[in-house]
Amino acid sequence: MTETFAIAPAGSRPLWFLLPLGLVLLTVLAILLSSLYSSRGARFDVSPDGLRLRGDLYGRTIPAMSLRAGEARRVNLEAEAELRPKWRTLGTGLPGYQAGWFRLRDGQKALVYLTDRSRAVYVPTTEGYGLLLSPEHPDRFLAAVQRLGRQESRR
Repeated sequence: MTETFAIAPAGSRPLWFLLPLGLVLLTVLAILLSSLYSSRGARFDVSPDGLRLRGDLYGRTIPAMSLRAGEARRVNLEAEAELRPKWRTLGTGLPGYQAGWFRLRDGQKALVYLTDRSRAVYVPTTEGYGLLLSPEHPDRFLAAVQRLGRQESRR
C-alpha cells in the first residue's frame, strides 16, 4: 500500500526575495530595449548652434565654438586602430552598436555613437573629448560639420 504526502507549504517570507530580483530584471530589460530602440533612432543635427546628438541618455548639444571642425575627418576603424573604442566608461555596448562614453585605444575620452566602424566620422572638440559617430551619410555629415566650422571661424 502506497501512502502519498504533499510537501509542507512554504511561508510567504522567502517569496519577498523574488520581488527585488524581479525589479532588477525588469530594469535591465527596459535598459536593453531602450538601447535597441535608440540604436535605430539616433540622429545628428548640424545647425548654426552646433552639433546636436539625439537618441538616448548620452545625447547633448555641442556648441559650434566647441567643435574643432577643421580637424574632423572620416575614419575607417578597421584601419585606424588608435581611434577604436577600448574601454566603456559609461555607455551601451551591444553587438553592432556602441553609444556613450568610451576611452579610445590612444587614451583619449570620446562620446561614441557607432554602428558601422568602416564609415565613421571623428570630430575633436575643445572640451577634452572627441566624437566618434556613424552617420548614415558620412561624407555629407562631414561636409556639414566643416561648413559649420568655417561659419564659426568668420564670427
